[in-house]
Amino acid sequence: MPQRPATDRPAFAPRADRPPAAAEPRTGTTGPPRQAADRSHNQRLAALIEEAGFSHAGLARRVDQLGLEHGLDLRYDKTSVTRWLRGQQPRGATPALIAEVFTRRLGRRLGAQDLGLDACAPVYAGLEFAETPAEAVDIVSSMWRKDTGPHSELRRIAFTPAGLVVPSRDWLIGRTDERVAREAPSDQDGQDGQDGRPHRAPAGGLRPPARPLGPGGRVPLQGRRPGAATGRAGIRADAEHPSPHPQREGRGALRVGRGDIAAVRAVGDLFRALDHAYGGGHARQALVRYLESEAEPMLRGRYGEPVGRALFGAVADLTRLAGWTSFDIAAHGLAQRYFVQALRLSQAANDRVYGGYVLVTMSRQAVHLGHGREAVQLTRVAQQGVGTTAPAGLQSLMHAAEARGHGVLGDSRSCTGALVRAERALQAARPGDDQPSWARSFDEAQLAAEFALCYRDLQQWRLSAQHAEKSLRLRSPGYARSRVFSRCVLATARLGMGDVDEACAVATEALRAAAEMRSARAVEYLRDFHRRLAPYRGSPVVRAFEEAARGAGIV
Repeated sequence: MPQRPATDRPAFAPRADRPPAAAEPRTGTTGPPRQAADRSHNQRLAALIEEAGFSHAGLARRVDQLGLEHGLDLRYDKTSVTRWLRGQQPRGATPALIAEVFTRRLGRRLGAQDLGLDACAPVYAGLEFAETPAEAVDIVSSMWRKDTGPHSELRRIAFTPAGLVVPSRDWLIGRTDERVAREAPSDQDGQDGQDGRPHRAPAGGLRPPARPLGPGGRVPLQGRRPGAATGRAGIRADAEHPSPHPQREGRGALRVGRGDIAAVRAVGDLFRALDHAYGGGHARQALVRYLESEAEPMLRGRYGEPVGRALFGAVADLTRLAGWTSFDIAAHGLAQRYFVQALRLSQAANDRVYGGYVLVTMSRQAVHLGHGREAVQLTRVAQQGVGTTAPAGLQSLMHAAEARGHGVLGDSRSCTGALVRAERALQAARPGDDQPSWARSFDEAQLAAEFALCYRDLQQWRLSAQHAEKSLRLRSPGYARSRVFSRCVLATARLGMGDVDEACAVATEALRAAAEMRSARAVEYLRDFHRRLAPYRGSPVVRAFEEAARGAGIV
């Protein structure tokens, strides 16, 4: 069960003080009080309850159950529904939860306003697949703004398996956006300044900026306050604060060029290397601030069609990486939302291959959280959507991720079949094949690590140990966190084979390396190994490992 927040307010919803509900007129009163009572009756909600065939108690029970899926401890009953029908407005996330209950029952999307309730941020805020690129920018940029600071509420959002279905489906069946360019009629596609950097666009055609830009045409990083852009998902910044991007849609908007996109790609490579070596907790905040301060002004800047597609692709990669680093610090609900938005940005980029990679990333998170069925479904959607156009590394990764899902489910036959396909796909890669930077980490060493994990889940200890050792031989030191994972898998396999001394020795090496990084996943791997030591607590080597683990704060 995810940790329950102290309030049932959704993390993306702006706080709003509501006046207390008016006292209901006493039974038996006549004249104006009775008319007021009639006007307050929620006819929309009553009609939907009848259409859905809910009893009052049944509706309340479903709202409570849906709340549990999102880490909310709600205690509604049939009298609560009666109050809603009389005009009382439920608070926090409840209107969105009620709307979702009816959506599931009736098979059509309903919002709080359709039920005659006050609108608020949907319970699936951040998990919606935006209809347009502009809406996608509004949604994800609001997430970036709200994710800054050491105590962001977003990191406490619960992961929801149900939130995986709609985005993956919409990606699979959705059409490419017809246009992403943001140009005045007089602009020329792809035109940059003479030095290759963006220049200020000429006046005309767009609204003027609300206030002057910072030095160099960029919005200053310091002293910036959240803006008020609102997306279809209901995610928005506090309206009381001025917009942080005065050039938004104005004629002073930055002109984006190829040099900007190359810089974004280089930043992605830098943060990827930091993540591999030191864990997601080291540079995650810096990455999110970069997205907020640099990527958003570019997305709201001016660019033609080819440059715009490339820009959306580069920002999709950084957004996926923001999700990946969030995943590594166990902010699973936030990571899930970043992945969904990266998937939508990849569609705006018309990059089907990268979209498949994002789905595989989502599958890997689902595996980590024990949702094997959802993990397999995500990889199959990726395979269907990408087809044979993906580079060999991604083809192999898709099959390996599917194998992991089968392994979690204990399906040995399906797992082995997917592993065979993964191995064949990687063998089909030719030396010198052009691989995007995000796909280069999946090589023979990583495939061996996936084999080891699958065999660990299937409790085939000898095969797991062989592949973990192979991965450690092949994996370069720069992938320090992956090496910690492989050591933990090797230690678990050795323990399963009965070699307690060797298992603890390998796990101690992993413990020392993990102390140098900020990775909740590394800690979870070590804790998983520690739990498996329970039958051997009397062994001196086990006691020594436990003492070292306590000293490191692992147990």
